[in-house]
Amino acid sequence: KQILVLGLDGAGKTSILHSLATNHVKRSVAPTEGFNAICINTEESQMEFLEIGGSESLRSYWNMYLPKVLLLVYVVDSADHARLPVAKQLLHQLIQDNSTLPVVVLANKQDLEGAYCITDIHDALALSDIGDERKMFLIGTHVAEDGSEISSSMQDAKELIGQLVLETQ
Repeated sequence: KQILVLGLDGAGKTSILHSLATNHVKRSVAPTEGFNAICINTEESQMEFLEIGGSESLRSYWNMYLPKVLLLVYVVDSADHARLPVAKQLLHQLIQDNSTLPVVVLANKQDLEGAYCITDIHDALALSDIGDERKMFLIGTHVAEDGSEISSSMQDAKELIGQLVLETQ
């Protein structure tokens, strides 16, 4: 069972995964063409993350992997206001047929000027419409300077994901 990492191209999925895996920051600039798999070991468990690129040509693969996963991590670029409606539409389409799949939304790039705060992201993605029976979390994240240790918000996200994996296994 894997953790699926999805979101629009440029949201920061690869940078987040690298940061979670190494506890250090490495900003990735090239978009993922296809798939990116990373295994992260914690004291409690081994977590397999599968990232699928967010370009339009790759989004058709998203639904094929969804039924096989423990958890969906959905990454949005908090500063990309123009594409938030597309991010919202895709998220709602993804989870409409699976009412119990836990979802962790990472509102990434919180450090950028003009980034929406958590409440604005919550509203822009219409997360209150998603239903009450699902475990759903929204965390603001950012990937700091190259080489530095990961931010406390990234550490919180990692711990939350680890906890959800343990609960769903």
